[in-house]
Formats: sequence, C-alpha cells, structure tokens
Amino acid sequence: MDDSYPVTFSVDYPDRDLDRLTSALRVAVTGAWYAILFSNRYPRGIFDYAEGVICWHNRVVGYALILVTDQCPPFRLRP
Repeated sequence: MDDSYPVTFSVDYPDRDLDRLTSALRVAVTGAWYAILFSNRYPRGIFDYAEGVICWHNRVVGYALILVTDQCPPFRLRP
C-alpha cells in the first residue's frame, strides 16, 4: 500500500509587499473605531483617507473590469 496522496496541491503565494495600501487602510479604520468608541466622533482625516481609498478602488474596478473609459484612473485619493 502506497502512503502518498493521489492528489497534490500547490499554491504560489503572492509577494506581500503589494499589500501595503490595504494594511494602512486597516490600521486607519481600526484607529477610527477606537476614536469613535471613546469620543463618539469619526476623525475627519481618517474618514477622508478611507473615503479616498474606496473611491480610488471603485475607479480602478470601473476601468479594469467594466472598461468604462480608455484612460487609466489617476493614483490619488481625491476624484
């Protein structure tokens, strides 16, 4: 009887250096959560940053997946 498995599975993990923006957003949102918890207010700077990242993500998805325009979206957090 052979002890090896009939199927093998291998995954190439992506480079983790590409995930810096998402990591920064998570830290900002976590910090905002604590600020809201203790002061009942969403800090304006963190809100603007999170809103800008979401808007930029939507522009990239609109360009890449839906192909709404021929121009690449700008790399900035404001429209």
